[in-house]
Amino acid sequence: MAKPAAQTTAATNHSFASKLILLLTLLPITLAAFAFVLQWRGGGVVDVHDSASHLQFPGMDSSPLATVTEHHSASDCLSLAQSQSSSPYYQFHYHTNLKPKICITTSTSAGLDQILPWMFYHKVLGVGTFFLFVEGKAASPTVSKVLESIPGVRVIYRTKELEEQQANSRIWNETWLSSFFYKPCNYELFVKQSLNMEMAIVMARNSGVDWILHLDTDELIHPAGGGEYSLRKLLRDIPSDVDMVVFPNYESSVERDDIKDPFIEVSMFKRNYDHLPKDTYFGMYKESTRGNPNYFLTYGNGKSVARVQDHLRPNGAHRWHNYMKTPKEIKLEEAAVLHYTYAKFSDLTSRRDRCGCKPTKDDVKRCFMLEFDRAAFIVASTATEEEKLNWYREHVVWTDKTINLKLLRKGILTRIYAPSVIIEGLKESGVFSSVIANANTTLSRDKFLASIESSNSSRTSGARSPSPRKIRRNPENESQATVRKALEVTEFQQVAVPPLSPPGPTMENEVISETR
Repeated sequence: MAKPAAQTTAATNHSFASKLILLLTLLPITLAAFAFVLQWRGGGVVDVHDSASHLQFPGMDSSPLATVTEHHSASDCLSLAQSQSSSPYYQFHYHTNLKPKICITTSTSAGLDQILPWMFYHKVLGVGTFFLFVEGKAASPTVSKVLESIPGVRVIYRTKELEEQQANSRIWNETWLSSFFYKPCNYELFVKQSLNMEMAIVMARNSGVDWILHLDTDELIHPAGGGEYSLRKLLRDIPSDVDMVVFPNYESSVERDDIKDPFIEVSMFKRNYDHLPKDTYFGMYKESTRGNPNYFLTYGNGKSVARVQDHLRPNGAHRWHNYMKTPKEIKLEEAAVLHYTYAKFSDLTSRRDRCGCKPTKDDVKRCFMLEFDRAAFIVASTATEEEKLNWYREHVVWTDKTINLKLLRKGILTRIYAPSVIIEGLKESGVFSSVIANANTTLSRDKFLASIESSNSSRTSGARSPSPRKIRRNPENESQATVRKALEVTEFQQVAVPPLSPPGPTMENEVISETR
């Protein structure tokens, strides 16, 4: 007996639906299995955490990680270590064929807790040579012996011999720097930095260096815009006719008053005027300064890197110049110098302790170039601990999350995490503790005694190291200096560029007219 047509149609529909459901079920399973097979044949499944543990930064050796035997010391230097037992120590390349060759010169009195993260961070970026002009804590035997043990590092102590040599140098006998002579504190430091930079140029040429950069140990290069996080890559792409490259500076904007390790704990920065639309900069100026004298707490004119060439000279701590031509200079649109200024509450008093000026409005003007430094020195010298902390919170710490979010959205503030990630990775990997341990076990007795002798000669020259401005000039060089000054009209001379504050609100109309 034939089935009714309705029943036949229902059975057909039911069969089709079952097959469709089966197909939809098997299809994703088949595709997933196929993808797994392809991935397996291509080399296996990649584990993110596993790959991160084998990450090789630029300039780091690809050989297996070495281990360091357990070392115990009474020195507080080992507080940098996460582990005191066998810890990995990244070995960095020092190949002569890596181009361009970059060096950093600095004048510092900091300890290893600041110098080592600063130095190895820049090694990751491709810097191979460091000229460290040291005094204070940096010149002590426990610190200097570690610095001297690191390949690519040259330590120069501030001895009487060095000061006498600098007192006879070319720039000491010229007028472009003379307006900073015979003044204490920041002016004296500015002169020292310039004289040290002059010596560093000679050492850079002798070392076959292509680019030289003057950087303080509270500053980190942020090589954004180069396609990869590499200063070497960034400078390699600079046109050959460019003599100098300016890195506008960003300033740290701390969000707590208990920061201990700024390089790791600080991620918020205030962007430079040069990297902001002018209407945004001036339109948000009042909220950005929060009652402080200027947009930045300290300087705002960045730092520059110079191509090592004939007739190069420093032009103050922030710029370079050339005796025989006007250098061609460009300013980078994304890369920056990250300045961690007043990032710790203790920075308030440490600056005070380095300067013997009186805490009066008149006297601080001859000691400090920038207004915020002057105000901070007076507060640090006269206020109670509670008053200092309250002042620090009001003028330095960014505690208002609503304002922070608004300025982040406007682009005034920005988040930068790369330095923190790199330095924390180096620290957790035991790089810094291994450097210290290796120096303690491998430094030769003769070299260690020589470092002690050098640092002692530096310390015995005074409680504070004597300034070059106090050294008597060599009479034999007086005639040469006179000739140079007479020829300055024909040379490309200009006054040294000091640390400068960013434009203020009174300059808005002038700046806008210049950009049109």
